Amino acid sequence: MTLDEQLAAKFVCVKCKGSGATVKRIAATGAGISRIFNIQHNKFVAVSCQQCGYTEIYNPEMLEGKDTRGDILDVIFGG
Repeated sequence: MTLDEQLAAKFVCVKCKGSGATVKRIAATGAGISRIFNIQHNKFVAVSCQQCGYTEIYNPEMLEGKDTRGDILDVIFGG
């Protein structure tokens, strides 16, 4: 199961307590020269509640490629 699938499966909205989620990858520019040339080297994962639209943003570098990924997701979502 991919990170995106795991995030969607474990998501519980803190606002409405809904359990359905949409996961999207987003990119953003940094400061300075990367902003001038529109170099989007900052990548994030956005997890949005399908019921109310509340969105949480995560840094995938903190979650991907870790042997303890399940443990990290349990900490995030209290599972």
